[in-house]
Amino acid sequence: MRLLLIHTGGTIGMTPGPSGLAPMDGLVEAALSERLPAGIALSTHIFAPLLDSSDVGPAHWNEMLAVIRAHPDVPVIVTHGTDTMAYTGAALSQALAGEARRVILCGSMIPLGGDGDAEGNLALAIEAALGPAEGGVWLAFAGRLMPAAGLVKRDSHAADAFRSLPQAKSQSPLRRFFAPRRLAVLTLTPGLPAAFLRSALSTLDGAVLRVFGSGTMMDDRELLDVLTGAVRAGQRIRAVSQCETGGLEPGVYQASAGLWSTGIENGGNETPEAALIHLWLN
Repeated sequence: MRLLLIHTGGTIGMTPGPSGLAPMDGLVEAALSERLPAGIALSTHIFAPLLDSSDVGPAHWNEMLAVIRAHPDVPVIVTHGTDTMAYTGAALSQALAGEARRVILCGSMIPLGGDGDAEGNLALAIEAALGPAEGGVWLAFAGRLMPAAGLVKRDSHAADAFRSLPQAKSQSPLRRFFAPRRLAVLTLTPGLPAAFLRSALSTLDGAVLRVFGSGTMMDDRELLDVLTGAVRAGQRIRAVSQCETGGLEPGVYQASAGLWSTGIENGGNETPEAALIHLWLN
């Protein structure tokens, strides 16, 4: 049996340096090789340079996808930092929809050799990749295997840092790779100036807009006009809730009428990360 490791970087493969934790070459590959059952042929793709996940973006998702697709029918472990794990989980889940691949994301809050969670997470990832697990993209973390399509990092220090929110089943996207697009997540806040929203949208091809509750926003005619004008000009704006769970339900409150009259898209129960990836691929 074969196994593919894509090591992007992240805390799991870091060691202390003069300015803080930094990636160390060879650490993850050695730890994984030591834990593999006999008879497993390991292929590796190591990012150069190794990345803190705060630097991960569309070009790196494309690199991961190209390597995964170059190894058909091979289970994959992707080691990755936790800060943008939710974005990469959504990116791989949606871009690989319908391709029947098994991809296991893995990271840690404490590096290998630090008497923390790294060794356990890596062992779980190996078990999930080589076992009879269901296809799809998963995160092996804190003793649990979680669907990666709707990850939320809930704690910046605790070992049990992630939860997975249910998402609608991903359909095969229009695009399989990430083309250059100017997209961002924007958040409604009380007193938000319309001029700020207009300026932000003028620099973007589209945006995810985090709105209040089940889908409401302030009764501000100027803000509503900005959104209406952007949608009419061809910009895609996809709404998601600022609440972690529950999603959007247009029409429950009168205060939602103005928002939905602008023509923005309903992201339902999507996380902001999943909604952003949806705009990128569809």
